[in-house]
Amino acid sequence: MSNYSATVQLAQELIRKPSITPDDAGCQALMIERLAAIGFDCQILSWGEGDDKVDNLWAVRGEGGPLFAFAGHTDVVPTGPEENWTFHPFEAAIHEDMLYGRGAADMKGSLAAMVTACERFVESHPNHKGRIAFLITSDEEGPADYGTVKVVEWLEERNEKITWCLVGEPSSTEVAGDVIKNGRRGSIGGWLTIKGKQGHVAYPHLVKNPIHMAAPALAELATENWDDGNDYFPATSFQISNINGGTGATNVVPGHLKVIFNFRFSTESTHQQLIERTEAILKKYNLDYEIDWNLSGEAFLTEPGTLVDAIVDSIKSNTGIDTKLSTAGGTSDGRFIAPTGAQVVELGPINKTIHQINECVSITDLDNTSAIYEGILKNLLAD
Repeated sequence: MSNYSATVQLAQELIRKPSITPDDAGCQALMIERLAAIGFDCQILSWGEGDDKVDNLWAVRGEGGPLFAFAGHTDVVPTGPEENWTFHPFEAAIHEDMLYGRGAADMKGSLAAMVTACERFVESHPNHKGRIAFLITSDEEGPADYGTVKVVEWLEERNEKITWCLVGEPSSTEVAGDVIKNGRRGSIGGWLTIKGKQGHVAYPHLVKNPIHMAAPALAELATENWDDGNDYFPATSFQISNINGGTGATNVVPGHLKVIFNFRFSTESTHQQLIERTEAILKKYNLDYEIDWNLSGEAFLTEPGTLVDAIVDSIKSNTGIDTKLSTAGGTSDGRFIAPTGAQVVELGPINKTIHQINECVSITDLDNTSAIYEGILKNLLAD
């Protein structure tokens, strides 16, 4: 028998399954085995075909009342060169209090903590109030076309509403529970093509240089004050991430310029407002352009209230930490859940090594995370 806790052992079992997006590799089956044993009704919901097929788990325990959902993902990013790892990325080795492996922090450690927290909570509160659910996908690290977004659509069709949602993304900075994410900035990308007229540089009157024409508009976009943010969010940011034009020759004016950019935006702006303002600037300079937009997610915010208070209290009770609320970082699957009206907060282990060689998580932090999750369930659903 292992000397490690049930949480650490389950995390090891999950890490040993090489579930690179979108392959679940049996992780959800392992979770179902544990959840079904404590009374969860478990369903696998699949969308996509062939190599794009995505399996999602929806598991529920309880009858009626408010619904608390744990949300997360079993898929992980590729390992990179395995020979660069100190321990094999799917060995789940433990060395000096650290559990190593792809997904240890993002986010199989959190999944294990969720399951064991539920096991203890159900044992002590078999007739708990409300319902507990798991919304688990294998398509968070990839395109996210057939994962959480599809499950949320499926729930909406059935008028099934999540009241509170805890996403197990690694939110912490120095120790588990020191930071929770109570919102995220929105993200929208633009693929812009400025059309000109190609020709020889020696005959400027016969060409239209799209680089020259675009420069003033791009400068204005880069310096525009999109909003001032608010108490929870920094100001909306516009960033050009790629720009390309020309044939490679010094004596040819290009026929077009391609620009890729992104907005990370606060709740003070909507994606539609940003689209309209961007295109107004482009039209102001009489540019001949085409633009394709891709919305990754709207900004969302869960202000202090029932869920945030329950989490803050559990962190304080179990660790003594006064946690900080943050909306920093990239997007998460919380962006698909928040628009349904659910209160959404992200809480998980330290994010220092996620997506890196030698990804790891403290086994002490894993046990503390599980205790925090159990405390949240007690605060919200104890009978």
